[in-house]
Amino acid sequence: MGESGTAAGGVSPERSNREAEWKGYLERMSTGDERALAAFYDETSTLVYGLALRMLGSVEDSEEVTLDVYNQVWRKAGTFNPGRGSLLSWLITITRSRALDRIRARTSRQRNLEPLPAQEDLPDRAPTPEQETALSQERRIVQAALGQLPAEQRRPIELAFFEGLSHSEVAEALRQPLGTVKTRIRLGMMKLRDLLDLRAGASEGFNA
Repeated sequence: MGESGTAAGGVSPERSNREAEWKGYLERMSTGDERALAAFYDETSTLVYGLALRMLGSVEDSEEVTLDVYNQVWRKAGTFNPGRGSLLSWLITITRSRALDRIRARTSRQRNLEPLPAQEDLPDRAPTPEQETALSQERRIVQAALGQLPAEQRRPIELAFFEGLSHSEVAEALRQPLGTVKTRIRLGMMKLRDLLDLRAGASEGFNA
């Protein structure tokens, strides 16, 4: 029997209410409501991260996959079709797909690794003037994108990524709950990625 039949056969009211609430989050996300994404993340990220960790066995990769999953949820919220299954099944499918992508990428990187020459002089690692200019320009672009984030997202990101504080230390510095800090960092990173993608696209269009 399909999922709709199972629901008719007696899914618990708690599960039905949860599904309805999550669908409400998606509807709000499709209109650009970031608070809905934050609420959905808080209620489901443990499941997403746990599944990714079981598949990948790497904390770092699992955190990246979790970020990718919610980035896709944010972008595709309006495309969810309840006729194809539950929202939970949709979320699990996205997680598995992103984790498999990460496994393929990791395998490809491993195949391309080659041992360093044993007795040959390594090239000078110091950046050239052209590279320094490019790096300086990239830093300006990132700083400009950061400036477009809300202060409650920008400040935790600055503390975590530019001052090297752990999430716990950021929470202590800002006197905010750890969960709130983690959510704001992830939301801010999603928006920052979108802003940088837009800037890159605009640059490519201009150069074309």
